[in-house]
Amino acid sequence: MQRLVLLAGALALLTACAGGSAGPVPAATGIDRGSIASSPPAAPSLSPSAAPSRTPLPARFRGTVSAIPPGLAAEMRGGTWHPGCPVPLSDLRLLGLRYWGFHGHVHAGRMVVNASVAHDVISVFRQLFQARFPIKQLHLAVPYRGVDDPTDRRDYTVGFNCRPALTARGPLSNWSQHAYGLAIDVNPMQNPYVTSDGFIRNYHARRFRDRSQELVGMVHPGDAVVRAFTSIGWTWGGDWSGDKDYMHFSLTGR
Repeated sequence: MQRLVLLAGALALLTACAGGSAGPVPAATGIDRGSIASSPPAAPSLSPSAAPSRTPLPARFRGTVSAIPPGLAAEMRGGTWHPGCPVPLSDLRLLGLRYWGFHGHVHAGRMVVNASVAHDVISVFRQLFQARFPIKQLHLAVPYRGVDDPTDRRDYTVGFNCRPALTARGPLSNWSQHAYGLAIDVNPMQNPYVTSDGFIRNYHARRFRDRSQELVGMVHPGDAVVRAFTSIGWTWGGDWSGDKDYMHFSLTGR
């Protein structure tokens, strides 16, 4: 009888090692199980309320326009929008846009603009996508708190932000065109605001002062970015006399 018990135990052990009757294996914490799927997952779709994507998407442009959803409106109040701003939230629209990143992959992000220019802006980003112009990160604006941090490394391409007009020397007394949703800044680190005497506020952007360089994300006269915005009647801050705002495009030219 003892021999039979020992023999049965040995057979059970062999079966378990072979995996023939093993139970389900618990999921390991931190493992991306999707990366070992037997077939690739469906490509994620672009939702206007989704956070900026860090997962490469199909190389097809997509742009969407929607009203500002309640959750985002709540986030904006007291931040990038507040009572006294020159436009109400109801005059703004949320865009969902696919774009080429700096490393050759397609991502998705969000931008808020004035409803009157929403479809024109979609057209611009379609042209930038077709030209494969790289954008570091398309992102909702962050609230302006009265001063620009010269050590800030954020490189956000943004639209609406209820704030005063800004220069490298500080804010002005008038509203920025961003406060109306009628301006967009493109790759601000690579395309800084440069005063007529060559001053750039952000330390990390100073290496882009020399505009003869052909570096990733830079905007140059007559390039795909300038042509795209010109096609909808917008003006580039790089064409200003005196100070140059190389990141800045606006409907009014200001």
